[in-house]
Amino acid sequence: MQARAERTAGVDEVGRGCWFGPVFAGAVVLTDAVAKQLLAEGLTDSKALTARRRARLVPMIETEASAWALGQASAREIDAVGIRSATERAMLRALQRLSKPLDLVLVDGVLPLRLWAGPQQTVVRGDSHCAAIAAASVLAKQARDVLIKRLASRFPDYGLEKHVGYGTALHRRALLSSGVTPLHRRSFLKKLIAAEGELPEFAAHS
Repeated sequence: MQARAERTAGVDEVGRGCWFGPVFAGAVVLTDAVAKQLLAEGLTDSKALTARRRARLVPMIETEASAWALGQASAREIDAVGIRSATERAMLRALQRLSKPLDLVLVDGVLPLRLWAGPQQTVVRGDSHCAAIAAASVLAKQARDVLIKRLASRFPDYGLEKHVGYGTALHRRALLSSGVTPLHRRSFLKKLIAAEGELPEFAAHS
């Protein structure tokens, strides 16, 4: 029996390669009609969209989707279990928060979601080829960016509002001068530590 669109969820993650903050995942269920509508509005892989276009699409997805949800896994979890397992936790949390029972989960990429017991299918470059996966990536990207930019006021020396946690030259300089915060993924900083020596610990400003 072919899975119906209204019982099929697309799931995708964002922030997998960042040095700072959680990894986010989105899960979205779309009818065929809504998928066509969103694609006509420019829905595609969140990385290919401007921040303004993503911000415009988010309320449309949230309003028109049959169901949607977000999940995340913290930097501490990433350090404890590794990025793949932490990403799978974020995806599972998003899927478990959906209000609809599912016949099929479409997972972006080539690796299956090992924590999901039901039917699933991996989709290579799914965020470019599958509307539900693209919508999931847009919701997750927008939510994560908003969180990281809010955290920029708590950690003002790191330029988080510019690179949202990715390993830029600005971020590297900030780590060397201001130290590793509690929200950094220490397992991602091993190469930097190997090159520069032990990094200082972040000290909150009084």
